[in-house]
Amino acid sequence: MTEVVARERRRRSVTESLLSIVLGLEAFLVFFVMLTAFGIHAVQPAVAFGGGGALIVLLLVTGGLLRYPWGTWLGWLLQAVLVATGILLPVMYFVAPAFVAIWVYCFVKGRQIDRARARALAQHTKEAP
Repeated sequence: MTEVVARERRRRSVTESLLSIVLGLEAFLVFFVMLTAFGIHAVQPAVAFGGGGALIVLLLVTGGLLRYPWGTWLGWLLQAVLVATGILLPVMYFVAPAFVAIWVYCFVKGRQIDRARARALAQHTKEAP
């Protein structure tokens, strides 16, 4: 009989978790922006649904790629793309910076918590016999 060994799941950093949540919220935002852009005829339907759908997929996929340093850089790039959607729908020049601010806050706080967690773990392992 073959014994199945369960592989231990990779532990996500706090930064990775927080940033993936922000990207998920931004995907919802882009969905509603896509519907609004279509509804007020700001752009052609193909542009609204094609571009909006592509951006939603990219935001969600990037949420899974945050484990890699380049995934975080891609997330920063997507923040710029989110602000750039103001070209098509000017209200995004006001809404997108709020989401970018949430991204920056989660990035900074996540890093602080990850460093504190690493220090506590190092201290705990040093004290353990």
